[in-house]
Amino acid sequence: MKERFLRAGAAVLTAAALGAGLSACAPLVIGGGAMVGTLMAIDRRTAGTQVEDEGIELRAASRIRETLGDRAHINVTSYNRQVLLTGEVATAEDGQKAEQIVRGVENVLSVVNDLGIMPPSSLTQRSNDTFITGKVRASLVDAKDLTASAFKVVTERNVVYLMGRVTQREAKRSAEIARGVNGVRKVVRAFEVISEEELQRQLAQPAPVTQDPAAASAPARR
Repeated sequence: MKERFLRAGAAVLTAAALGAGLSACAPLVIGGGAMVGTLMAIDRRTAGTQVEDEGIELRAASRIRETLGDRAHINVTSYNRQVLLTGEVATAEDGQKAEQIVRGVENVLSVVNDLGIMPPSSLTQRSNDTFITGKVRASLVDAKDLTASAFKVVTERNVVYLMGRVTQREAKRSAEIARGVNGVRKVVRAFEVISEEELQRQLAQPAPVTQDPAAASAPARR
């Protein structure tokens, strides 16, 4: 049952991401219904940290846009308050400025700056990157020895970035899977590595019960 849900969830996320990619950098917003609570429950971050990461992404992207405007195409991804910057900037100075902006955002612990100094990628390239992300996610779901929900996948110019709180074994295995996906040029691991003991302690804890705010505020049906 869990694997079927994860596969269905991956398909929904891939379809949503494709729509966002085709609209040229439109933000991807996922919400509504029971899926919000369920995704939070199976994530290795706390529900509070997940919300915090979303806030970091929104604030960082907004401040970068205010400063650099159309001079840059930058994607901001936060996982457990570690921020990954991917995309393209016109100059090295713009790349450094973007990193400084993100480091100044509340609650950011660290920044991985992998911005390319080059013209912005094309719509075709971004659509292809979204397709690769979907294939990597599906491959992780298919892997019987991994928990796909532990990973966040980002693709930029055929380079796959893997994020998450994972063990050394999981880090190595997921990178091997990503490298085997057609079209992947390189895999970059940006993990927070934890021990097997820490993972077992976390798995032993009961999953938090989360509820969609809209559902909580809806009047009861008689």
